[in-house]
Amino acid sequence: MATMESLIVTVNRIQRACTVLGDHGGDTALPTLWEALPSVVVVGGQSSGKSSVLESIVGRDFLPRGSGIVTRRPLVLQLHKIEQGVQEYAEFLHLPKKKFTDFAMVRKEIQDETDRITGKSKQISPVPIHLSIYSPNVVNLTLIDLPGLTKVAVEGQPESIVQDIETMVRSYVEKPNCIILAITPANQDIATSDAMKLSREVDPSGERTFGVLTKLDLMDKGTNAVDVLEGRAYPLQHPWVGIVNRSQADINKNVDMIAARRREREFFATSPDYGHLASKMGSEYLAKLLSKHLESVIRARLPGITSLINKSIDELEAELSHLGRPVAVDAGAQLYTILELCRAFDKIFKEHLEGGRPGGDRIYGVFDHQLPAALRKLPFDRHLSLQNIRKVVSEADGYQPHLIAPEQGYRRLIDGALHYFRGPAEASVDAVHFLLKELVRRSIAETQELKRFPTLQAEIAAAANEALERFREESKKTTLRLVEMESSYLTVDFFRKLPQEVEKGGNPNSVSADRYVEGHFRRIGSNVSSYVGMVSETLRNTIPKAVVYCQVREAKQSLLNHFYILLGKKEAKQLAQLLDEDPALMERRLQCAKRLELYKSARDEIDSVSWAR
Repeated sequence: MATMESLIVTVNRIQRACTVLGDHGGDTALPTLWEALPSVVVVGGQSSGKSSVLESIVGRDFLPRGSGIVTRRPLVLQLHKIEQGVQEYAEFLHLPKKKFTDFAMVRKEIQDETDRITGKSKQISPVPIHLSIYSPNVVNLTLIDLPGLTKVAVEGQPESIVQDIETMVRSYVEKPNCIILAITPANQDIATSDAMKLSREVDPSGERTFGVLTKLDLMDKGTNAVDVLEGRAYPLQHPWVGIVNRSQADINKNVDMIAARRREREFFATSPDYGHLASKMGSEYLAKLLSKHLESVIRARLPGITSLINKSIDELEAELSHLGRPVAVDAGAQLYTILELCRAFDKIFKEHLEGGRPGGDRIYGVFDHQLPAALRKLPFDRHLSLQNIRKVVSEADGYQPHLIAPEQGYRRLIDGALHYFRGPAEASVDAVHFLLKELVRRSIAETQELKRFPTLQAEIAAAANEALERFREESKKTTLRLVEMESSYLTVDFFRKLPQEVEKGGNPNSVSADRYVEGHFRRIGSNVSSYVGMVSETLRNTIPKAVVYCQVREAKQSLLNHFYILLGKKEAKQLAQLLDEDPALMERRLQCAKRLELYKSARDEIDSVSWAR
């Protein structure tokens, strides 16, 4: 059965994973899980004894020391209690596969990692260092050590350093789930404590603040801090805890922390001033006090944490669904994946054509607006002008004028007029081709599954456009054949009616009489214009049929058929190259999957603790 202690371990693990997986703000409207989880932030002025307090809690000497500003980056310190007899060790988040058993090397790595960001200067950086310590001598706890508050900049520091440090510290302690561990030296006036001043500003009720007095053994003789420790001088909701740090001589002699803890216990037990408080003093008591308080905070926040985890799980599952399944490794599964992606694209493309998505209606616009407009703009007025008719008819007669009707003249005029229909026919084919290419582009962009595979996107686009080019060539041949068919065989019935219509109610000899006058040529122009108009109406109906049959219908039915044939001939290596997923997406899916696994595990543990209460 899960215990509250195991829940703290879970919270620690979630906090660590949140950092590894980048879940501390950014791409979600929800509060981040990191912010929802409680953490203990250590705050104090420079040389207030923060490092000694942390080392006393850990029971190891592992932090850099020196004068001035030593902590120049936040240190997120996670303590994990392990079984007795197991060797303790440390791990850095930036060196995940390296275990440190020599804590002198931990100190060196903190210094080196600090210098890596800030350089060998006295600059500070808000980028945290994450350190986990696994030891049988600690309690499960997460502590965040911050640069010490200061009032003046020293040589080598910018003038803004004072404000920069305070801004950084505030960014942590202002969070409502932050537990503030305010460190103040006992040999300093509590009223001037930087830590207490800041904590009072962000936590005026003192609900989140734990006061820690360090250096009790360095107070002037005849003075003590009992009034503070008993909560009279500076009352807090939580009890004050006194700490006796190692002396500089102990540090120089490398006195281990176990011995230092023993001396600390002896100091309080034998002190005439603090003996009555001995059971509630010291670094060991402080660690247990913080751990116990952390338990109560987690208990109170369990519903909110659970709700946030559930929402995060829903978000991650939705994102994983959006990102798609991982790419298969065997050729058969890869081919199946590629075909599925092609079908997804083809489905969207057909939806555009058939009206489920916008775009297909523009093809109808070519037939309903562009083609009729192009037919109306054909230069028949110029072609059938009296001057051109006279020229064409005369040239058609040759050296001997026509006897009854200028048939060769008619044919040449009609053939010349029908030639103009080639332009609108080809333009209709090209316009539909352009729209189909645009629909291919849009369909690829709208196929979410394809976004993972830029190479496959490009291959499908190339294959689709190549197919559209073939369809265009076939469509162009067909539409031009329609025009040529009209030229190759004229509708005889139309012309057989013309003599009766012309001579009806008139003089039978009028045709011969007017053969070489303007009226004769006008009648020829009118007759040809009527015939061309009839052909225009026919082509206005048949050109769209040909274009739809050769281009739109083929695109719907066989856009990727040739591509499918090529896919069947590809080797496994070539198929894998088509599924060269964007590395950023692969990494994103991996991170989402890891985070999802972590959150589900955390939810299960939290649920088991909730049921056990």
